[in-house]
Amino acid sequence: MFLLFRYLLKLWRRRQTPGATATTDTAPTAARPTAARATATALTATAPTTTRPSAAARGPLALLAHQARYDTLASLRNPRARFFTFMFPILLLVIFAGVFGHSMTTVDGVRVHLSRYYVPGIMALSVITASYAGLVITVSAARAAGVLKRRRATPVPPAILVGGQVISTLVTAAITSVLLLVIARLGYGIGFSIGALGAVACAVVVGTVTFACLGYAVAGMIGSPDAAQPIVQATTLPLFFISGVWIPTNNLPHALRTAGEIFPIEHLAAALHLASVRGSFTAAFAPKDLLVLAVWAIAAGVFAARRFSWLPVTANA
Repeated sequence: MFLLFRYLLKLWRRRQTPGATATTDTAPTAARPTAARATATALTATAPTTTRPSAAARGPLALLAHQARYDTLASLRNPRARFFTFMFPILLLVIFAGVFGHSMTTVDGVRVHLSRYYVPGIMALSVITASYAGLVITVSAARAAGVLKRRRATPVPPAILVGGQVISTLVTAAITSVLLLVIARLGYGIGFSIGALGAVACAVVVGTVTFACLGYAVAGMIGSPDAAQPIVQATTLPLFFISGVWIPTNNLPHALRTAGEIFPIEHLAAALHLASVRGSFTAAFAPKDLLVLAVWAIAAGVFAARRFSWLPVTANA
């Protein structure tokens, strides 16, 4: 009882002197941040500085790699881009090879199953989807939203911005091509020799750069992002039927074959088809088709450089 009375008395005295209690309680609290700041200042003064220089400070190549990495990650994080770039070609390969794969056709004088024929054909489609279709839609939407205008206002050179997107599409096309080759090998037993794979890599690189230039050229003529998807479909879907992507060119009339040879899709598909039936790099390499693709790339690049605009259409009007 005595101890309880003593405790209550002490508690009453504390309540009668709040200033002293507050001073006593807050003094250590106020001293703690001061001591912490002093300790942090001392550690900062003694710790060595290990700040990594920025990409711009490391040179144009580092800046280009940084921009390409940014564009690649942005593309991979887009659900719609992931589906049409990666899943859609795989679905087409599974459907076409499963339905028509047992039929026969001729590629450069060699009789092959259609299952082998569809591997390079759908690979050409995936390259066009990743470079041409992806860039037309992305660039049109970014320009209408003012993203290109804000990017152009930064100190980053325009060549770095354009080159970063081209490298990003090249990486995406390479990933899709590897996936198709792996599925063709594991699922259907369709393999390529080392020399043929080298020819395929050359065709994929040249084709990606060509259709990326075409993508910038077409995007420069599109006023509204709503028109990008219809224009992509109108400029690619009919050519897929007459360029050896879905239907062997041997089954087409002469007039349609001649019309298809004018456009670059046929030459990309032809270069990939040749690599699918030849074993050595020299025999699988298609210099004429790649030269035609290079001519299209140069012409589209010159046209895009003259007509491309970083500003939205409303700002140009």
